[in-house]
Amino acid sequence: MAGPISSGAAAPASHNPGTRYGPALALLASLFFMWGFITVINNTLLPHLRSVFDLSYTQTTLIESVWFIAYFVASIPSAKLIERVGYQKSLVIGLLVMAAGALGMTVAASIPSYGVTLAMLFVIASGITLLQVAANPYVAVVGKPETASSRLNLVQAMNSAGTMLAPLFGAYLILGRSKGGTAQGDVVLTQAERLADAQSVILPYVLVAIVLVLLAVVIARFPLPAMGNATQRHNKEERKKHSLWNHRNLVFGIPAIFIYLIAEIGVANLFVNFVSQPDIANLTHEQAGRYLTFLWGGMMVGRFAGSAIMQKFDAGHVLAAFSIGAFVVMLVTVFTTGPVAMWSLILVGLFHSIMFPTIFTLGIKGLGPLTEEGSGLLIMAIAGGALVVVQGWLADHYGLQTSFLLTAACELYILFYALWGSKPTHALPDQQVAAE
Repeated sequence: MAGPISSGAAAPASHNPGTRYGPALALLASLFFMWGFITVINNTLLPHLRSVFDLSYTQTTLIESVWFIAYFVASIPSAKLIERVGYQKSLVIGLLVMAAGALGMTVAASIPSYGVTLAMLFVIASGITLLQVAANPYVAVVGKPETASSRLNLVQAMNSAGTMLAPLFGAYLILGRSKGGTAQGDVVLTQAERLADAQSVILPYVLVAIVLVLLAVVIARFPLPAMGNATQRHNKEERKKHSLWNHRNLVFGIPAIFIYLIAEIGVANLFVNFVSQPDIANLTHEQAGRYLTFLWGGMMVGRFAGSAIMQKFDAGHVLAAFSIGAFVVMLVTVFTTGPVAMWSLILVGLFHSIMFPTIFTLGIKGLGPLTEEGSGLLIMAIAGGALVVVQGWLADHYGLQTSFLLTAACELYILFYALWGSKPTHALPDQQVAAE
């Protein structure tokens, strides 16, 4: 068993068939679960905070924007930190940063303060960014190169499991224990009720912080397999000879992640409003919210299925097939009505499932010692989720159903990336050796 991850390990992990990666991948899957879980708790927080602080819709959507802006701000510093301290220590630091942000949320609830809440959510998202920059390439690089997309889809399925369970957790421990969460429709709370509702956030975030600290302790003591010299960092002089921008798969992969996030967040954020319309499913928001579980569930099922499929088929070809499927169901969503339109929108979750992990592994393929930097840029592109406001603008001006044509257009770019943009160029020598 190799020792803790270090950039100066003697040999690539993919060259050591005796190393068992199952326990390490299972442990890392728990990280994917936790950041999916914490991210989707935001969906519960938005209506909760709107009633507690009497926010306008602009102030409410700022909460989501701050979350995605953290990915843009923290990605490159995260990559630099990984270069300095290694992957394993970075995972521990990321978990502790998230725990600090979760405890900070209890402070924000005690005051209560909208500004402190935004700051603490930024801290939590920054910790998640560090985990993403470290964990995604680690899962992709450790093990056989040809099954990198399969491995990342498998652990990302646990991320989807977290997104499925988080709404239940938030509904019970946040909305279910607050006046604003249990009232019918929008209500005006008294000052005492706002304070009591704000404090309903304390218990769930204390529980989250405890779990994060325990995970940090476990990972700090766990003998994670070394990534090896396939991703060993070049010295400064050698680094000058290499450019990230010579790698087509990365150059086109960055906008692919950015554009995909516009599609995913747009569907998730507007789903309830869309299926609630009289000519679609004519449901209440509460009823529509239950169907949202099927959307996230489809993503989980798709990732498990995609992981198995990519054991036998080329990841780029699978991505192309899923992007075509997503494009077709989005056209059905736009040009039909009733249950057909609703279920087609739900079905896009199945086709979106493999996109992020597959684009990510294709994007860093062949980067070798530039993997950390490339990973940082790909994670930075998650900031594309902040541009969901573009679809909101289209919905205001041209109709909610028509706005999903933007999602369909996003699927076409993913298809282009799968068929051409993802083909590696200028693979670095030590990465080529690792792949042989």
